[in-house]
Amino acid sequence: MKTPDHPVVRVIEHYVARVICGLPAGLQRLIGRGVAAPEGSPPAPDIAALLTIMAMTGERALGTGDDPEARRASTRRGSATAASRRPDPVRSQQVTVAGGAGDLPARLYIPPGDTGGRLLVFYHGGGWVTGDLDTHDTPCRLLAVQAATRVLAVDYRLAPEHPFPAPVEDAMAAFAHVVEHAAKFGAHPERISVAGDSAGGNLAAVVSQQTAGGPRPAAALLIYPACDFRGGTASRSLFAEGFLLEKRDMDWCQGRYLPAGQSIEDPRVSPVFGDIDAAHPPTVVVTAGFDPLRDEGETYAAQLRAAGVPTVLRRYPGLVHGFANVTALSRTSHDAMVDCASALLAAQELDVRTGVPVSS
Repeated sequence: MKTPDHPVVRVIEHYVARVICGLPAGLQRLIGRGVAAPEGSPPAPDIAALLTIMAMTGERALGTGDDPEARRASTRRGSATAASRRPDPVRSQQVTVAGGAGDLPARLYIPPGDTGGRLLVFYHGGGWVTGDLDTHDTPCRLLAVQAATRVLAVDYRLAPEHPFPAPVEDAMAAFAHVVEHAAKFGAHPERISVAGDSAGGNLAAVVSQQTAGGPRPAAALLIYPACDFRGGTASRSLFAEGFLLEKRDMDWCQGRYLPAGQSIEDPRVSPVFGDIDAAHPPTVVVTAGFDPLRDEGETYAAQLRAAGVPTVLRRYPGLVHGFANVTALSRTSHDAMVDCASALLAAQELDVRTGVPVSS
């Protein structure tokens, strides 16, 4: 008897989900008719159908229970189900980068064709507790192709074994290492950008701020980033349950990530409290309509714009937190990520000082 972790089971689940996401929108709406619509409009039909399936299986974005390893296993299972089964032209190789307390595993993605020296340092999501190189393989491959850039995914240390500031230190050290050794990674040192989703978006935002006075990222892509640990936004309340990322899981992860007594107003924790200078990299902020983190991401985008930073805000109204990981299942999610990659490519071509395209 095959267990839920068996690869064959994951493959079967993948194709069942793909079939459901490929049904006519009317049938998908029928499957997802029980999904709430707190602001009146429902999620995209394929997303509503996926949410119904996940609710039936008990899947949540950050797993369940009090055991970090069990949550990590749940994240890996979900990613394995959603991972693309189609071949792509991207080559990958295992590498190492410097971290805050020693070398870190990393994975370099190399798309076909000329990337113009562009490289994207990518920090995965997972609430600073779950996630790894494998769980975010699919979005890294998609970004590499669609943004015509090399992507370097960093396997930073995780809480609770390595709480704040360890992940931040790793993110900072990895970026500095890649800039210093850009040629080794096939990149130009002034064309290295940062990106991440959720917790990784938080780290990318922190790196963008905290590198003031030194080499800065050429651009930043923040995919539904965690920006404000105070948690008092309307979206945190509206979408606290039933939309994959739930308040109880965010609270659990925050409790493991932040040591007792750590201020949530530290800008390395909540970027909304950080100083945004004139040399801050052009930034693409991505939010989802049914995401608890939506409002804080959009508040941060407004802060960047107010500071004069070239900023693109993309809200995808029918999507949920985690859509970057289900692009092989959901056409709506796939199209959104292609759009994100296009916006990133444009941002990478801006000169931070002038806001005009960089000449080739």
